[in-house]
Amino acid sequence: MVVIAISGPPGSGKTTIAKLVAEYFKLNYFSAGRVFREIASMRGVSIEELSIIAEKDPSIDLEIDKRSYEEALKGNVVLDGHLTAWIVKDIADFKIYLTAPLLIRVSRISKRDNISFEQAFRQTIIRENTQWKRFIEYYGIDTRDLSIFNLVLDVSKINIEETFNIVREFIEKNLKSKQVI
Repeated sequence: MVVIAISGPPGSGKTTIAKLVAEYFKLNYFSAGRVFREIASMRGVSIEELSIIAEKDPSIDLEIDKRSYEEALKGNVVLDGHLTAWIVKDIADFKIYLTAPLLIRVSRISKRDNISFEQAFRQTIIRENTQWKRFIEYYGIDTRDLSIFNLVLDVSKINIEETFNIVREFIEKNLKSKQVI
């Protein structure tokens, strides 16, 4: 059984890469971000509004993290989310962090969500600031400390295919030496 956690800030490509990794290695896929969006939809609020609500209501993050942890315990899964790798760090065989400079990520979010650059910028700043505060307060986790990761990759100058190939090769090489699967 293998557990792969892929984390990174909004717009870093973590969801795209996590899905590709899950498909390639024939693993299940779990998205903490999808759960967050489901909660926002059920409450009839935007992602930014739920981020602000979550600053005062820890049950939102705790539910997402509980579900992430439960999925990791089942094994044979790729999980993605901003905090996921920290939550499952003792279970995950691989913890991968993808990142890119803010303006590149905002541009990607703008295109992906079909919103203006300004709106994507505002949403991203709100999400990142509220998440950072919550993670410090709830867990004592500073998401700027990347020391738990096996692989940290700046994806700003490489495309999705190149990113996937680097991640895939890293996992394959280490699976052989660990004999995880």
